[in-house]
Amino acid sequence: MTQIAYRVPFVVDRSRAPHRYRLVNRSTEPLDAVHIMVLRSGATLPMNTRRLPPGKALNFAGSGHRPGHAALFDIVIVRWFRPNGEEYLWRVVL
Repeated sequence: MTQIAYRVPFVVDRSRAPHRYRLVNRSTEPLDAVHIMVLRSGATLPMNTRRLPPGKALNFAGSGHRPGHAALFDIVIVRWFRPNGEEYLWRVVL
């Protein structure tokens, strides 16, 4: 039997970019041990929560862009566990 791929349960709300972002759980299941790691300019900024219920969001900061300077891109790595205990990672470039 062919197994259907697991769809990433998040969407990144960029409406307040480039300084503020929201990671929204768009799935129907609560996600456990959600961990956001923002990598920028050699710095790592971790953010943790215990559980992220469906429809809820985590806010996190981006580095933004300064006028007259080259755009900076943040790499965001999200780690979480599904209710069945499976661990997942997702990488996003802002």
